[in-house]
Amino acid sequence: MSGRARHSGFGPPALLPLAVGILAQVLSTPVVAAGGAFVVDDSEIAKPGDCKVESWASFASNTDFLGVTSPACVANLGWPVELGFSLARFRSDDEWGSELVLKGKTNILPAGIGKIGLGFSGAVAFDLLTGEHSASSVNVPATFEIVEQFKINVNAGWLYTRPEDLNWFTYGAGFEWNFIKPLTLIGEVFGLAGQSVEPFSRTDLRAQLGLRYMPYESVDIDVISGRNILGENANWITVGLNFRFDTK
Repeated sequence: MSGRARHSGFGPPALLPLAVGILAQVLSTPVVAAGGAFVVDDSEIAKPGDCKVESWASFASNTDFLGVTSPACVANLGWPVELGFSLARFRSDDEWGSELVLKGKTNILPAGIGKIGLGFSGAVAFDLLTGEHSASSVNVPATFEIVEQFKINVNAGWLYTRPEDLNWFTYGAGFEWNFIKPLTLIGEVFGLAGQSVEPFSRTDLRAQLGLRYMPYESVDIDVISGRNILGENANWITVGLNFRFDTK
């Protein structure tokens, strides 16, 4: 296995380290759960007919940029399955790239107060500049709801990045604390483990802490501070808008 980039997928080779981080984030980002720009998933999905559109923009202290929009709906395929996609546009060192990520998720064990819930999700990504398959991932989220206002999520999964032909173990842990009705504090740590390749910051721990404001039952506004969220050891500020609707 080589740490060098092949000239397929991700556009210019200079974009590869950032693109790996973006895929680790966008492929893992839930389409319901805490959602938005948060990476650590929970085990639950909504009911069939429920839909959601999540969008966010992230700005790094080194001028890197990430913009994502991610619609999703829950369908009844014999059992409830959450289906969605993400469109990501990103910049690194004045080079631009674009990705399309197709995602699906289902619940295995329902969560509840004092019970552990389990889910399963998978995703596949394509480089929109070349049209080639660029990555695939699977994730197993577990949720423990301590009380109605506070829950803990733990994730473990796998990410394959095709341009480098590398396999990564993905992990994460986070909490959601609805400490007052319209406000939820969400914190998480997450990362990649695998072969050591440059830049080595790709395997450094990543973290985000954000405040979610829910002015209406169907709308979330997120403001998030992050560190190394795409593996480049920069500080990030993210703003996001998420809204939900029922198609029935």
